[in-house]
Amino acid sequence: MSLPPKKPTFKKPAFKKAPFKKPSPGDRPIKAPKPAPDESMDNDIGLNARLGALKLIEAALDHRGGFDEAGSTAEFLKLSDSERAFARALALLVLRRLGHLDHIIHNKTQKMPPEAVRALLRIGMAQIFFMQVPDFAAVSTTVKIAERDNKTRPFKGLINAILRGLIREGGLRDVNPKKLMPDWLWQRWLQTYGEDNVAAMANVLTEEPATDLSFRNSADRDRLLEKLEGEAIGELNMRSSLRGDLRHWEAYEDGLWWVQDIAAATPVNLLGDLTGKTALDVCAAPGGKTVQLVAKGASVVAIDRSKNRLKRVEDNLKRLGMTAEIHNADAASFDDPRQFDVVLVDAPCSATGTYRRQPDVLWGSKPADVAKLADVQHRLLDALADRVAPNGDLVYCTCSLEREEGETQILAFLRRNKAFTLVKHTADQHPDIPAASIAPEGWLRLLPHQRKGGQDGFFIAHLKRNPV
Repeated sequence: MSLPPKKPTFKKPAFKKAPFKKPSPGDRPIKAPKPAPDESMDNDIGLNARLGALKLIEAALDHRGGFDEAGSTAEFLKLSDSERAFARALALLVLRRLGHLDHIIHNKTQKMPPEAVRALLRIGMAQIFFMQVPDFAAVSTTVKIAERDNKTRPFKGLINAILRGLIREGGLRDVNPKKLMPDWLWQRWLQTYGEDNVAAMANVLTEEPATDLSFRNSADRDRLLEKLEGEAIGELNMRSSLRGDLRHWEAYEDGLWWVQDIAAATPVNLLGDLTGKTALDVCAAPGGKTVQLVAKGASVVAIDRSKNRLKRVEDNLKRLGMTAEIHNADAASFDDPRQFDVVLVDAPCSATGTYRRQPDVLWGSKPADVAKLADVQHRLLDALADRVAPNGDLVYCTCSLEREEGETQILAFLRRNKAFTLVKHTADQHPDIPAASIAPEGWLRLLPHQRKGGQDGFFIAHLKRNPV
């Protein structure tokens, strides 16, 4: 007769009293949307929101783009608006702190528990320490979810003990920045940017990003600073501390502004007045740079191979009262003989620079993605070179922190295409851009920590085609 399998053993949580550690600004609990008025453990609505968060996190860890896919499923869309908002806020907090949370779980157990148990511990800790959720609600709902599944039910006592022990300890301990991100990315960025930079880049994850807005003109921006609780940044940009549904913000319906991270706005901000000029915006969705080009006076052709994403471009143009020529096409094979005064290539990339707002990219990206996308960028640049009119501008950018998708691409392109030269931008020319973000070569390498309050990671190169 065989013996029953031995139960896994875990180290008893160490519930030592520790002095309360005042959280840093990035650790302050955020005002996450509540899933329901009642946060009791019997509230199935609250449980549904937390279950939704677990699905989002699971999908994000499974594969690149999984977070957005899970957020578009019929199951997730059945949740109420407040449930979806709570689930997204909780999932993003966990992904932002995933390495930190797993480090704590490791320290509290003799060996790491199963993934399903870790997932519950993560959402419990995130609610306790980074959201305005009462401690009892965070613990009780997490334990109640554990009771619902045969895989996690045997561990509900462990989950309860770890969460309550952390509450008694009074706060989470500081963590080595290296624990905040996947090791392969830490090592890549360490070699590229050095230890001080990569540590600062990792610590950006502990800060909830504000919302950046772009405006048609500085007069509208300055007039709305107070109502949008903002500060002026950049030439035509604002950083707003408001939270919640954008549709309810001042002047949204008037079409005076659109959401756009200051780093994403920088490529077009490098260009002067475009009145009377033509512009081709490649890979245009969701349309932030398209509307920037229109606002600067250009006649714009916007192309993207995703019909669904192009709908967002069209919706943005309509709300803002702007027009552009839209084409659903692959940029590399776009059958149009015209040349343009400006060609903007916001190329498909690994998007590792967007981790401030989309921390799932850290965990969904793989090293092989970089090489694959670098090949796409190479072919795209070569295909579009002839679209640039003589004496015209080619602006290449990616929201990636990988050299293969930035500096290496441009150096190789300039070797292949002698008709182009690099426009060298300087800090004196652009006082609104952090000086550290402008490389000696003249291109821009925007790192997330180089601007107060953060910015997306971007590479930007401005090229000029020689006159005939």
